[in-house]
Amino acid sequence: MAAGTRRLRIEVAYDGTPFAGWQIQASKKGTVQGHLEAAFSKLCGGRRVMVQGSGRTDAGVHALAQIAHADVDGTSGALAKASDWPKPLNAHLPPEIRVKAARFVMGAFHARFDARGKVYRYRIWNAPAMNPFELHRAWHVHAPLDRDALQSALRCFVGKHDFAAFAANRGPGGAPSTTVRTIRRATFACRGALLTLEFEGDGFLYKMVRLMTGAVVRVAEGKATLEWMQRLLVHPRVAKNHYQAPADGLYLRRVMY
Repeated sequence: MAAGTRRLRIEVAYDGTPFAGWQIQASKKGTVQGHLEAAFSKLCGGRRVMVQGSGRTDAGVHALAQIAHADVDGTSGALAKASDWPKPLNAHLPPEIRVKAARFVMGAFHARFDARGKVYRYRIWNAPAMNPFELHRAWHVHAPLDRDALQSALRCFVGKHDFAAFAANRGPGGAPSTTVRTIRRATFACRGALLTLEFEGDGFLYKMVRLMTGAVVRVAEGKATLEWMQRLLVHPRVAKNHYQAPADGLYLRRVMY
């Protein structure tokens, strides 16, 4: 952290539909991180301000409360208070991205490495016809879902497991040191045709929530058994789950510190 700067922690909400994910990519334009860094640069004399998020979200994935940090210049002038930052940042951001809150934190704080858990939400529209107002907001599953089977399938994930069968490969250099994770809660709620699944855990692997959601829907449709899911958790290196829910219905709801 450079002299004369302070660490600003921000809470960001975004509609992921038009973006190529969170992380800046050399081959792609239009990422959430890229837009945030451009907005910070305009407020910090044109210098590059690196924005570090709590984790990466894929193209099309949304966030209700992504946490990130950035090191900004001093504490004088129009941006002396942390609460002064959201409004001008939002003025330089596309309407699909909004900084909801900001506060100064200790320089040792790190949005990614200090995170102790996350909550993800997945929304499913379960009816023969899709609600047009839920396009890009929920996964349309037209076949009837057995709610009891869905709940039983979700319970299988709770606890400490090796989730290798429910993780996608990031490619060379992207493999995690371990695929063991602890899921503290896996629940769902219904409101008419809308099903809302929530997963709370100490961490999540690449595309893990979408693969878990795809698996439980497969069971709730009667196309796979509970025993199939349980085998994937007991013998994670033998086979993989290839039923992956689309990005549209996934939301990062909360990051815990």
